[in-house]
Amino acid sequence: MVDAIADIGGLYAAHGGWLRDWLRRHTRCPQRAADLAQDTFCRLLERRPVLPDDAKRYLATVARRLLIDDIRAREVERAYLDVLGDRFGTADHLTPEHIAEAVQLLHGILRLLEALPPVTRQAFLLRRLEGMAHADIATALGLSDRTVKRHIAAAYARCYALAYVDA
Repeated sequence: MVDAIADIGGLYAAHGGWLRDWLRRHTRCPQRAADLAQDTFCRLLERRPVLPDDAKRYLATVARRLLIDDIRAREVERAYLDVLGDRFGTADHLTPEHIAEAVQLLHGILRLLEALPPVTRQAFLLRRLEGMAHADIATALGLSDRTVKRHIAAAYARCYALAYVDA
């Protein structure tokens, strides 16, 4: 275990600067790049993987996945703030407290969705976000209509269970 930490420390010393530069080119923001580089090494410390010979490629893959997650979260936050702006008319009604509350809610929703099995999550999102009919979802996912209904019902049950637990 100590060896894995030492290996990751060595990896950080050898490639941390390169990774920040690589992320800065992709994010165009030095602060986000530094945060994502830090998250990349934290992910390695959490998982303690066997490090491959091509360390830069491995770091870039882990960082790219974190970058994609970060972009998705920011898109969801932006969409939610747009909806709030439409609902309240102007952004003047959006106080920092409302924004913080909305961001917390969105992070909770993202955690809920990530906890669902992949097929259940995909069926639920196709239904709720794309407005697809069960039959169309069944065709798209290669499932029966009945199975799609079961997946969507399971997702709703999970949403309701969490809503009542938090209430």
